[in-house]
Amino acid sequence: MRVRVLGCHGAELGECGTSGFLINRSVLVDAGTVCSALTIAEQRKIRYVLVSHIHMDHIKSLPLLSENLIENGVPQSIVIVSLKKVIDELKRHVFNDRLWPDFTKIPTPTHPLFRLEAIDEGTAIQLDDLRVRAFAVNHTVPCAGFLIRDRRGSLLYSGDTYRTDHLWKAAAATPDLKAAMIETSFPNALKGLAAQTKHLTPALLADEFAKLGRPNLPVYVYHVKPRYRAAIRRELGKLPVTNLTILEDGATFQV
Repeated sequence: MRVRVLGCHGAELGECGTSGFLINRSVLVDAGTVCSALTIAEQRKIRYVLVSHIHMDHIKSLPLLSENLIENGVPQSIVIVSLKKVIDELKRHVFNDRLWPDFTKIPTPTHPLFRLEAIDEGTAIQLDDLRVRAFAVNHTVPCAGFLIRDRRGSLLYSGDTYRTDHLWKAAAATPDLKAAMIETSFPNALKGLAAQTKHLTPALLADEFAKLGRPNLPVYVYHVKPRYRAAIRRELGKLPVTNLTILEDGATFQV
C-alpha cells in the first residue's frame, strides 16, 4: 500500500499540518489535513475515512471537505468508519446541525455526503482493496488504533494513545505486519503532561513498541508537537529502535 502524508503533526505551527494520511488514493486515515493538501480532483476520489477520534487535529478537515464536494453532487457517499463510541461522538459533537450542518443527512437522508459506519473491535471490514480492524486505545476520549491490510502485508496505526495493550497484542499476532505508525507527542521531560493528556514520549514509544516483539520492524513516528520537534528528534535518535523514521508533511512511503 502507498501512504501519502498530508499532515503528520500534533498541532499546527507554520507549515506543520495536523494528522491526515491517504492510502491508495481512496482511503483517508484521520482528517486533520485534507483540503489544503489535496486538489478537488483528489478529494473526489476519497471513498472512506478512518477516524481515530474526534479531537480537532484529527477531524477538522471533514467539515471543509463537505463544502468542497457537496456542490458537485454525491455520486457515492463517503463512508466514515470507526468504533461505535467514536462514531457516536461524531454524531453528537460534530455533525449535529450546530457545530456544523449534518452532512450525514445532506443532500438527502437516503443519499448523504457522509455515511457513518460503526465497526466492532477486532472485526475486519473491507474498504476497496484494504481490510481494516479497529482496536480501542488509551486516550482522553474514545479512540481507535487500526490494523490495515492489503495483499502484501499489514500496517499498524496507533491513533493517539498512552500506555495500552489490545492494539499491540493484535499487532503482535499479525504474521504479515510490515510497519507501524506510532504517535509521539512530547519530549521525555514532559512525561507528566503526556500522562495527563494520554500521549507518548520517546521513552514510552520504546516501551510500547517492545510489546510487538519485532525489534527490526519499520516504525514511522507521527503526531510530533511542532514546538518540541528538536527535542523529540534528539531523544528518538537515542532509542534502540533500528528502523525508525520521523514523518514529514508531504512524504510518501510504501508498505
